[in-house]
Order: sequence, then C-alpha cells, then structure tokens
Amino acid sequence: MTAVITGIGVFAPNGLGTEEFWKRTLDGTNGIGPITRFDASGYPVQLAGEIEGFDPAEHLPGRLLPQTDRMTQFALVATDWAMADAGADGEDFDPFDRGVATASSAGGFEFGQKELQALWSQGPEHVSVYQSFAWFYAVNTGQISIRRNMRGPTGVIVTEQAGGLDVIGQARRHIRRGTSMVVTGGMESPLSPWAVAAQVPSGRLSFRGDADTAYLPFDERAQGCVVGEGGAMMIVEDLEKARARGAAQIYGEIAGYAATFDPRPGSGGGNRLAAAIEAALADAGLTAAEVDVVFADAAGTPELDAAEAAALTEVFGPRGVPVTAPKTMTGRLSSGGAPVDVAAALLAIRDGVIPPTVHVTREAFPDGLDLVREARQGAVRTALVVARGHHGFNAALVLRAVS
Repeated sequence: MTAVITGIGVFAPNGLGTEEFWKRTLDGTNGIGPITRFDASGYPVQLAGEIEGFDPAEHLPGRLLPQTDRMTQFALVATDWAMADAGADGEDFDPFDRGVATASSAGGFEFGQKELQALWSQGPEHVSVYQSFAWFYAVNTGQISIRRNMRGPTGVIVTEQAGGLDVIGQARRHIRRGTSMVVTGGMESPLSPWAVAAQVPSGRLSFRGDADTAYLPFDERAQGCVVGEGGAMMIVEDLEKARARGAAQIYGEIAGYAATFDPRPGSGGGNRLAAAIEAALADAGLTAAEVDVVFADAAGTPELDAAEAAALTEVFGPRGVPVTAPKTMTGRLSSGGAPVDVAAALLAIRDGVIPPTVHVTREAFPDGLDLVREARQGAVRTALVVARGHHGFNAALVLRAVS
C-alpha cells in the first residue's frame, strides 16, 4: 500500500491555516517576537514564536475549553482544518478503520502549571479533575480520537523534534497494515513560565533580544534557537482508497522513513544523522541525486549545525542539494516543528518553489551547504525532511510527488 498525505492543517507563529502560513513563509514574514503570554522580564529568554489571533471559543464547543490545554486546542482545530482540506468531513466510515498518532514533547505544560498553582495556593479541592489527563503527552491523540470517533490504531511518540517525523512514519505503518486513514502530526505550546524555565538549562536557547538575529542556524553568529508554539496535523491515507473516495487532492507520498540514535557522548561513536538519511533514501528506493531539496533540522548552535552540515555533505556532496530552514521564521516548535516542515515540503512540491531561510547573512558552511536564503523557483519532485531530538534522536522522511 502507498501512504499519501491528503489534508494539512497548520498552526504556525507566522500564519494560521495552511495557505496563510505558506504565503507568509514565501514572503519571509518573521513570526518571532517578544514573549507576551506572561511577563518574561526576569527570564534570560525574551523572544518566542507565538500564535496570535487564535480564540478557541470561535472554533471549539464550550465544554472542551476548561478541559484542554492550549496545545490540545491547536491540535483539535488543526485536525478539523486537515479533515476539511482532505474532503473527509461528513463521510460514513468504520470507526475502527481510522486511527490517530501524534507526537508530543512538552505535553500540556500551561494547564499543568495552572493546576499546580491552585494546589499550592488554595489546596487540593481547587485542582481541576481534568488535570488527570490534560497535561499528558498522549492527550492530543485521545481528544482527537474522541472528537472524531476514530477508534483504530492510536498512539503517541515522544522523541522531541524528531518525534514529528517518527509519528508520520508510524502513520505510514498503520496504512500499510490496512488502516484506511490516520490523523497524524505534532502540536506544542511550551510558553508558560514553567515551560520556558524548563528549557533554559538545555543550553540550546538564544538569549539575544533582537528577533532578526536571535535564531541564526548555519550562520557564523549562531548561538542558540528560539522556542515557539504550534505545529501541523495531517491526514494520511492509502493512495487507492483516497482516490476511490474522491480525495480533494493528494499532496505527496510518504516514500521513505528512517530513524537512528546517536551513541552516548564520550563513547567514541559518531553522529548518526547521515545514517538515518541514507536509510530513508534506501527505503524510498532513491539516490541522493534524486532529492530536490532538504528541509534541515537547523538547531542553531555551532556544534549541532556543524554536525548537520557534515552529515548533509557526506550524503549529498559539497553543495550537492538545496538546503532550507524556514523555521527561522517560527522558532523551533519541538515535536510540532517537523510536521510544519513536512507541510512546507509538500507545498513546495505542489507549487514548485523552495521557501527561504531568513536572516542568515554570514554563512558558516558556504563550501558545504547550498543554503536557500531567498525563495527559489523550480520543479520539486522529491523532498527530504530531517529532524533531531534532544539526547540523540535522529529522523529522516522522504516525500515524493504522486503522478
């Protein structure tokens, strides 16, 4: 069976909805700005990629609002958008023939912080019963499956940024095993005081206060990334079944996927990102020369950027393939970041244009990477998306146009 993506719903700091996100991405619109969700004046981190202009009450029934974290509200609405995009709303279906697989990293941090504050300040009787699940990593999967009456294979993957690709690979497995449709993707909102404080010790965040220079992957001035909220949800189906039901469009095929794990630091082993890329290409039956663009992980720290540049050069050769990192406009969205890159890659295939990597002006690896710094027109048939998570997770996904 051939697994294809037929619907996309994007929540990004530079655009709500797939087409708005895509337009602003091609325009180079920066979604990074000062943190407004709380007073961050006492924090070393002053900037984030925030979602603006979203009122959950306009999109969800009132009963769901008190029992859901912000990231779950994003996920539910993005799923609605993706289902509508796929033309799959209102259809009769076997509930056990449709599944849900999501990625998560932070969980419902904001909801959890609010309830812990109630516990500390007012006592246990003031803690919401919804705290029992609203904070949990698997809650998006559960809420989507309940709301959409999808009782087939379900699950959650927690491998930080890499999880956004790992879960799409999992959705492909379900399709190959006979499930007709899987809702998949990742969504995050780690911008509460507790959530930001938990990320500062990683040593990977930029402390710059200028939105145009805070996050500069593959730049000589790189000193860390900017965190953000959002992600993307997608509809994965079997190609023949999608065509049979009259799917509104088919964005592309999930042609290849692979994951690797870096050895323990100090053990003498090397980075395993190149191995993940090569395995994903082999899974797709493609050579490196057949890839038209790479959507980079773009960690934004000198050491991690150098490792990624070395891996891409090893697989593709010096300047062997266009490389882009449109997440410079959104910040790193943890498990939501890679699904947004997948959405951008599918739209690049659809429209024949590679989105830009903004703000990078002093390239650190000009001899190794062909970094796309302005939108580049040209046919895109095959795209590679790579992602790395904290503590050694690597994932690679190959997307291909469907004839």
